[in-house]
Amino acid sequence: MRLLTLAIFLAILAITLMITYWAARKTRTTSEFYAAGGTLSARANGFALAGDWMSAAAFLGFSGLVSLYGMDGSLYAVAALAAFLVVLMVVAEPVRNTGRFTFGDVIAERMKRPSARLAAIIGTIVVNVAYMVPQMAGAGALIKLMLGVPYDVAVTLVGIGMIVYVLFGGMIATTWVQIVKAVLLLVAALVLVLLLLAAVRFDPLALFASVEKMYGAKMLAPGGYFKHPLDTLSLFMSFIFGVAGLPHIMTRFYTVPDAKTARNSVLWLMFLAGSFFMVTTLIGFASAIFVGQDAIRAADKGGNLALPLLAQYLGGGPGSLAGQIFLACICAIAFAAILAVVAGLTLASSGAIAHDLYVNVIRRGAVSEAGQVRVARIATLAVGVIAVALGLLAQGINVGVLVILAISVAASANFPIIVLSIFWRRFNSAGVMGGMTAGLVSSVTLAFIGPAFMGHHALFPIVNPAVASMPIGFFGAWLCTMLSRRSPTQDDDFDAFFVRAQTGLVRERVQPPTLRDHA
Repeated sequence: MRLLTLAIFLAILAITLMITYWAARKTRTTSEFYAAGGTLSARANGFALAGDWMSAAAFLGFSGLVSLYGMDGSLYAVAALAAFLVVLMVVAEPVRNTGRFTFGDVIAERMKRPSARLAAIIGTIVVNVAYMVPQMAGAGALIKLMLGVPYDVAVTLVGIGMIVYVLFGGMIATTWVQIVKAVLLLVAALVLVLLLLAAVRFDPLALFASVEKMYGAKMLAPGGYFKHPLDTLSLFMSFIFGVAGLPHIMTRFYTVPDAKTARNSVLWLMFLAGSFFMVTTLIGFASAIFVGQDAIRAADKGGNLALPLLAQYLGGGPGSLAGQIFLACICAIAFAAILAVVAGLTLASSGAIAHDLYVNVIRRGAVSEAGQVRVARIATLAVGVIAVALGLLAQGINVGVLVILAISVAASANFPIIVLSIFWRRFNSAGVMGGMTAGLVSSVTLAFIGPAFMGHHALFPIVNPAVASMPIGFFGAWLCTMLSRRSPTQDDDFDAFFVRAQTGLVRERVQPPTLRDHA
């Protein structure tokens, strides 16, 4: 039976590798490596964005939380659906109009200071690595279930796969792998929901009634996972503002030709990802009923394997051929999803290291096209090794929790400086460094001393720290800005940046009169 699982797994992997080979032949310039040449349509980029956001870590983690803790887990899916409203209305167009390849480009375009770009580099790498760890943990658990290999071997295989995708195919390969896996995930979710609805005679209310009968009314009420009154508010703050600060999401807006296409990409994303995350609650409750919480915890104490185990049950059970085939398909699709997401994260991280740090800070732009791509590929190797090392440490932690912690860091460190750069005239490089430092330190510290990592011994009572750390990030940005000296050209610099951010047009700057003009 394991040979059948391996065959399905290798078939899907072969498809993605063929895409990588095709993309490698088209990837020559830095624009093609980082941004697919900026030629994607709104629909293609929308599917790729959906592929980026519909990570298997979120899919597995959210449904796992619902299966173990009830309705509190479903709040993760609801918050994910609302998150892109801020991206659509605030971030997408200015980022597309003022950047080129990375989040750091936007900050540097406004501030014109290497120190500001350096702060953006730190925010990009920390958030991307934090987001990458749960993907690696989810992949390790999946491959261990599928192929019976040890967790550390599974995580290493994922690391090798993502390095291959990015190293040879760049953004073109990453985009099309994300599109393929988005379609596969949507089809898999549809089949799974139809099967579980058929099991309850297409009566969703019967599903909820069965949950209440087996586990009590507490599964349908808040408080199963979130213990503090501010936990729900903090969760929504993390998602709604954190997604707008995710560097790998921002990078996707450079793959389209203009701001209008970027906005339309987000609309496609909201429709696709919204449909996807709406079903995680049904899947989680069905897993609790048909598989059982004890079996889910026995397979993975974080609940990450609830969905694959449900697929196996609905396919006929562990002993049936159909059950094994369905389980293998779900696991292989989820593995492809993880590879696509970590490839996007790796690409954004290597862009921060190569394009922002090496090319623009260290070499001040004096690097050839070939040299930039070569450095980006070296950075890809380094990021891949770090991701594997951290993934090995994340075994047993629910990946949905890790995802939201990464988003909390983005909400606290990246979102304040991006929104203040776009809309606050007085904001400056000192504010960028202050906001990034305050948001990053506070969010990471509060996360590690919170319930997600310390359990009942937590020193900070709230699972997601954004409710405290995001205001700290904004305060740090404001304080450092007000304590620093105002630049004489700051107003004109902001006017030029603001016009470009909102319209895509370059405002001509009025030069001050000289003695020659008066003469």
